[in-house]
Amino acid sequence: MKLEPAPSLARFMEAPVGRFWPGDSFFYWCASPTLFGFSLWGRPGAGDLERLCAALLVELGPHAEPHLSLVDTSLVEEVDPAAFEVLQRYVKQHQLALSKRVTRLALVRPSGLVGAVVAGFYAVLDSPYPTKDFTELGPALGWLGVEPSAEATIRTRRAELSGVSPLIGQLRSVLTAMGPNSAVDDVAKQLSLSSRTLQRRLGELGTSFQKELLTHRLRAAQVALQESDQPITTISFEAGFSTPQHFSAAFRKFTGVTPTEFRKKKT
Repeated sequence: MKLEPAPSLARFMEAPVGRFWPGDSFFYWCASPTLFGFSLWGRPGAGDLERLCAALLVELGPHAEPHLSLVDTSLVEEVDPAAFEVLQRYVKQHQLALSKRVTRLALVRPSGLVGAVVAGFYAVLDSPYPTKDFTELGPALGWLGVEPSAEATIRTRRAELSGVSPLIGQLRSVLTAMGPNSAVDDVAKQLSLSSRTLQRRLGELGTSFQKELLTHRLRAAQVALQESDQPITTISFEAGFSTPQHFSAAFRKFTGVTPTEFRKKKT
């Protein structure tokens, strides 16, 4: 499977096969007239999903054939309700057309709570086509009957566009599932690596396990500050910090503001 960038959205809409169209937190592709898909990563916002939905219309054109669909959300780190409302609105608006075009859809979701929220999105939609969710890209493609080589193409393009290597993407998914007190030995085991190999490969990517774990903790704290009324002391402990002072110093270094200031900005 080969996927090349389209020179413009208009050109992609005219001739999508073998091409992809990227956004800040997505890339949408068409491998053949009978296989479309897209990947999301990071924290996709409503604006980005509106751009994605504009491209998705290519699947509903008069010349579009019945096709399989892959939705890869495995690198999504946070669900913005307003963003997913955009996608939900698109599916509801075009439900009849989708039921005639999409033969079945495989959803690859992240681990943990974020994955449960993403899977729930399709559960409440009363999907107009058979849908099955997975936690790995390979089995999802297998269920669709897609050649195994497609996985490497999708992972390569996704890594190029997201700036997140496959290893770091997998590591972040495991940290989300295992929580802020994850130990390197346990995480490495989940990734089918030795601790030493994991540390070496992360070093080659310019990061480390401790750096990724700290980033995970701080991002989890950001979500809690934004979406809950918990005391900051409680948030600091639940995010894995030994003292509120340590949390506040790390948070300020990461965001440029204190936890209190961050919470005030979000209200």
